[in-house]
Amino acid sequence: MTRSRFAGSIAVLALMMGSSACLFHTRTVEMRTSTAKLESATKLQLVSYIESEAAKIRTLNATVDIAASVGGEKKGKVTDYEQIRGYILVRKPNMLRMIGLFPIVRNKAFDMVSDGETFKVSIPAKSKFYVGHNNVVHPGGSTLENLRPQVIYEALLLPDLNPDNDITVLEDGEELIYDRKKKSTLEQPDYEILVVHRVSNDWYLARKIVFDRTNLTVHEQVIFDQNGAISTEATYQVYQDHNGVSFPSVIEIKRPQEEYSIRLTVDKLVINEPLNDEQFALQQPPGSQLIDLDQPNQSASGGLAPGSAASHGDTPKP
Repeated sequence: MTRSRFAGSIAVLALMMGSSACLFHTRTVEMRTSTAKLESATKLQLVSYIESEAAKIRTLNATVDIAASVGGEKKGKVTDYEQIRGYILVRKPNMLRMIGLFPIVRNKAFDMVSDGETFKVSIPAKSKFYVGHNNVVHPGGSTLENLRPQVIYEALLLPDLNPDNDITVLEDGEELIYDRKKKSTLEQPDYEILVVHRVSNDWYLARKIVFDRTNLTVHEQVIFDQNGAISTEATYQVYQDHNGVSFPSVIEIKRPQEEYSIRLTVDKLVINEPLNDEQFALQQPPGSQLIDLDQPNQSASGGLAPGSAASHGDTPKP
């Protein structure tokens, strides 16, 4: 373009900009970002926090209220179950027992244990005793058949990171929060630690640990399966101090693939008291039906020998 043509173009543009028939207009942009005071941290600090908090907890003995919902888009409906009282025992590296009691009468609704690889679930009211591997080998039609105690264990605790098999990556993310004063949904920055885990010679995204930047506590954990799909979403609220260990009082666990959620509200909690093997022992009650969920086409009736401990015996003390 020659100098004269360039000057002419500028003149025409100036006339257009100054004319009443303007080719642009200005809009007001609504503030949709939170103005909360945010804390800053490095990847090293966040990873050190995860490792430190994970190392503090060796056992848990909790009295909880359990609320559950089943259903979603796949089922076309959602069923909310009445809240019940429950007890949870955890012992690292992989032991969990969870008991639920019916309201008022306080009989056992269920009793389940896991050793990290296999699990057992007793349903006394139906006289059924389920066993199987922690992974859902043959997904069943009912939520119960897809429920695994290991899901609770993994959601309750932050992971023990292994430098040989885990790689961590820091990502600046954003989350949606509800501002009560403005009565609107706002975006707020957060920190996300991605944990990439190695299995044999392959690597996959195993977890995403989300930090609230207003206080640098973990308020969400997303667990992925080896195909990259979300298997568990857990959120944590209302942290309280228990003899130097900070632990959430409200934990919500969602399983999007099976379409169920469990909300745990901690009433009492004792951390790092000794827990023995007998407290994680669950035997099949006499006369109950044994159902192997790894072999859905096979089931058998079985019982215990006289004098054996039944699953509906003592309830772990909180």
